[in-house]
Amino acid sequence: MPSPRTVTSGSELHSPKEPVEPQTPVRGTRRASSGDAPSADREDVRPGLGTFRWAFSRTSQRAAGRASEEDPGRLWRSSRFLFRSLRRALDDSPAPDQCQATTVPGAGHGPEVPSRAPDGVSQQWATGLGPEELGPEAGKSVADLITERQLLEAFKQLQHLETRLVAEKASHTFEQNPTGFARRAMDVCLHYDGLAAEIAAIVRETLGPDGVDAAELAEVAHVVRAEEEAHPMSPADGDFLRTPRRWRQHWEDAVRRSAQERVQQAGAGEAPGTAEGASGLARLLAELGGLVRRDLQKVQLEVQPAYAAAGFPAWEAYLHAFHGAVAQRLQELVHEAHGCEQLYILLDWAGNVYSSPNFLGAPDLTLSTEPLPPLLAPAVWAQLESDYTSFLETKIASCFDGILQLEQSRWAAAKAPDVLQGRYHTPLSIDVHMLVAEHVKAAGAISTELEATTLKICARALGLFVPRFEKAFLESEALSEPHLGANINACEELRTSLLARFPGTFAELEKPLVAATCTFQKRLLHGLQRDVQPLFKVLCTKAWLTQDSLQPLMDKVVTFARHLEHVAPPRGQETLQEAHRYVVREYLTQVLRPRERFRGDERTAGSHKMGLEAQAIGDTFQGLGSEATWLGQAIRCVADILGETSKDNIQRHLETLIRSYPDIRQDHVLAILALRRLGRHRNQRLLQHAQDLLRAAATAGDSGTSEGRVLFEEIEVPTSVLITCI
Repeated sequence: MPSPRTVTSGSELHSPKEPVEPQTPVRGTRRASSGDAPSADREDVRPGLGTFRWAFSRTSQRAAGRASEEDPGRLWRSSRFLFRSLRRALDDSPAPDQCQATTVPGAGHGPEVPSRAPDGVSQQWATGLGPEELGPEAGKSVADLITERQLLEAFKQLQHLETRLVAEKASHTFEQNPTGFARRAMDVCLHYDGLAAEIAAIVRETLGPDGVDAAELAEVAHVVRAEEEAHPMSPADGDFLRTPRRWRQHWEDAVRRSAQERVQQAGAGEAPGTAEGASGLARLLAELGGLVRRDLQKVQLEVQPAYAAAGFPAWEAYLHAFHGAVAQRLQELVHEAHGCEQLYILLDWAGNVYSSPNFLGAPDLTLSTEPLPPLLAPAVWAQLESDYTSFLETKIASCFDGILQLEQSRWAAAKAPDVLQGRYHTPLSIDVHMLVAEHVKAAGAISTELEATTLKICARALGLFVPRFEKAFLESEALSEPHLGANINACEELRTSLLARFPGTFAELEKPLVAATCTFQKRLLHGLQRDVQPLFKVLCTKAWLTQDSLQPLMDKVVTFARHLEHVAPPRGQETLQEAHRYVVREYLTQVLRPRERFRGDERTAGSHKMGLEAQAIGDTFQGLGSEATWLGQAIRCVADILGETSKDNIQRHLETLIRSYPDIRQDHVLAILALRRLGRHRNQRLLQHAQDLLRAAATAGDSGTSEGRVLFEEIEVPTSVLITCI
């Protein structure tokens, strides 16, 4: 327990700009007045009772009303100056009829106000009050009791003096001596102010390093309650002596000042510049949280029980005081914060750390059973979130720039992508997923509104990133099957996982992701086409009849298909079927545009070889996993027409071809008929029948393209072939 404080000199209690108020006697400034009794002239110029009453009322009310603004130590030091001067008056005071003129140090050139100090004013009144009436410890003045922090006993003596003074005033004792009443009333008021200042000092020391013992805290509670009972309400006659001192409010103001001082200590020991940046702000908030946590734990475990024993609720007062002080400090930090990281740290600390039910570090200790006001005003919180999202947009865009640069560095290294779980892998998908998940999770920890906003920012940034990534890759030197397959897999993973996890926000991303996937698939096929296109030129030639020209082509197809095994099944299957369709289509293109025409046995041999190669193409793609079985009839039907010995059966083969491939056109039929040289009349009859079948298919709305089965539509027939048929 801290020992009673020694009396030190201090500044004046009253402003020197108010000359109408009586000044407090202080040590070292007294000037002895004339030893003669006051003359009639001096009595005439003294202020009357009404003037002193008004002045002292203002002094007392201002001291109580501005307690939250003034330094309580200053008020207490002024009171102690008064107490020491009054005690000194007991030893060397002049005769009772002498008067003393006092000046206030530091008042500049303010006017001097004459004042009388009755002998022993702190021990007894000039009217005859003896030491035996001051309380159980005779010989101790009110000032001594306050210094020793016997607050309740000091208040009882003050109340006794107040009651005695009010009674003497009511008995008209001071009708002939109004200044005597004024001096005694001032003495009571200043002692009350000194007692109030000591209450504030105890509150200030409560959370200090030495603390205050429970007895002193209980003394504060008892004296506040005693004052409330002694002055329940303002008197009807306006007597300022019996006006409520409002010490409970004074105590609450002292608690608020104490909390503000404690909160401002967080970060005060750091050197200038060390609190800059996100890490510095995080350390400051951690220190602030620890300080508030320790102080509130001390209040709840030590301070509150001491007050509660005297029937005085302290927890809610301290809680609201610290809450307000933290809110004020956080408001200051908000104005100083800059950058995405600092703004998020403030949002996270206010929304998660401070608001956590475990903030005080123990399950049985909670901030409040009733909701506290928001730590930050709704408008400030909204602005903080807005500033954070503005910085977040820039940060996320920068992160996507970094992801693109990493991918470009991998392409430049010409290193083949890894194969993970049987698929070509690039870190692109993982990087994007981690970026989105990290920021969305962080925002969700603050509020659902911020989470939704962050999702939109990520979706918008990713929507802009995908076309940039696609363009940069196509312009790079890494257009190999493994890299294309890895990027197809990455786009497919992003499309399926992000849309499944955030179906509403990322719905707009499906279009750019699908477009990029299709572009990469086309580039894959373009590589195959570039490799096998020259091999188709030897088909349907007389040299082809005696050579195995298909095998080198199919070897390249098999090599290409091996890459597709490491592509995500939906996209790998699509690409394989497209390769299957390409091979069949290019084969038919060579058949319908022959460089050499077969006759007799050559036509029969060509038909047989086409049938065998149709079977080989179908078996190969089926072995590779192609599900495009609908392509198997195209080459076979044309081979059957080419080798059919019965001209009447040609119409049946033609019907099968048209039904299987509704996208076939009249010029395709003419080109097929031109391979047989059936004669003009038979060609016209077969062509007419084919046109009827085509019109029937068109009327039924079956063009073959509705299911994606497009084959003949992409085959152009030269005009020379049509003329030959006609």
